[in-house]
Amino acid sequence: MTTEISIVATLSALAALAILAYRHRGSRKQSEAEVNAWKLRLEQDLKQAREERNRLLDALGDAFLLVDSDANVRFANDAARSLFGNRELVNRPVREAFLDPRLADALLRCLATGEPVQSRVVLPQQTSPRGDLETRGVNAWIIDAAQLTNPNGGMTTTRVIIRDVTAEHQIEQVRKDFVANASHELRTPLAIINGYLENLLDDDMIAEPEMARRFLTIMRKHADRISRIVEDMLVISRLESGEANALKIEPFRFRSCIKDILERLESVIRNQQAEMVVTMPDPDLMMQGDRFYWTQVLFNLVENALKQNPYTGLRVEVGCHQVGDNLQIWVADNGVGIPSADLPHIFRRFFRVEKHHSQQEIKGTGLGLSIVKRAIEAHGGTIGVTSVPGSETKFLITVPKDLR
Repeated sequence: MTTEISIVATLSALAALAILAYRHRGSRKQSEAEVNAWKLRLEQDLKQAREERNRLLDALGDAFLLVDSDANVRFANDAARSLFGNRELVNRPVREAFLDPRLADALLRCLATGEPVQSRVVLPQQTSPRGDLETRGVNAWIIDAAQLTNPNGGMTTTRVIIRDVTAEHQIEQVRKDFVANASHELRTPLAIINGYLENLLDDDMIAEPEMARRFLTIMRKHADRISRIVEDMLVISRLESGEANALKIEPFRFRSCIKDILERLESVIRNQQAEMVVTMPDPDLMMQGDRFYWTQVLFNLVENALKQNPYTGLRVEVGCHQVGDNLQIWVADNGVGIPSADLPHIFRRFFRVEKHHSQQEIKGTGLGLSIVKRAIEAHGGTIGVTSVPGSETKFLITVPKDLR
């Protein structure tokens, strides 16, 4: 009996141990499952956070990069990838990722010193980070680099922002060039006027009527030139200062606009015995726009053709026809033409094709074609020029027929 009780007790103990072992094994599996689920949730949360971070950084308009302490790129947003022509940036050294070392210098200084660095870099077209996509000539960039704080004391990360400031740089350069050129253009006629005034007053030339009249005639020509330069600069200023948004848009007959400028230039046309041709399939064609500026456009283009070809027998054509929802307007002549090297520059302020001016002739302001281009752009149009020397030089304008 005692033996049976011992056997029963032993079996009960073994059963209890088996139950405990089973329960322990089940608890351990449950714990492992809970840990694995927690890890999975943590990985998913981390992945979601990274994706959210990347979406936010991809939404930035500026190129944004994260660089480790070894100067290797660890992250680049969409703007950065687009800027560098979708070249591979991540896991590449900065000097390999940036084509021009001047782009990397600010970042490397930040890595070396730990201090924030902001640098302005001006590059020629050939070394722009945009590579072959760069068509703007000289381009400018702001490189802004700063180290991010790392509370865990791990590897240092530096954020880099690359901002395209080419438009601002070009506007500033245009402003500087404009001031310099305007000063030069005004100084020349003023110096001539002052010189003749000195002769009249200091050398007592007033007592000689013929000499005084000749001097005064020359002075008046240069005074007229100063007035024209100032007037042209004011027109450009109005077009670029926002007043172009307040154009007096109203319908007018385009042929009457052509008639007005031909009447203003009648004496020049007659003296040069130039042939003027007006080509308009619809003589009653109406267009929407500011007639004042369109008169300026046509006057400058026709006058330019006459002045650049000061000989008899010149043929100048002014034409206009409708193409779809646009109007195409052109001024063409069969004169000596424009050298191909000068064609890209003729709409620049104060640029002149020097080839016909004598010492006695008063030069133009060099602003006429700049006014033409900006007036047309204010009307939502474009202008281009082609020239075959000795055959045809043609300015072609495309502008919406109706301005809303």
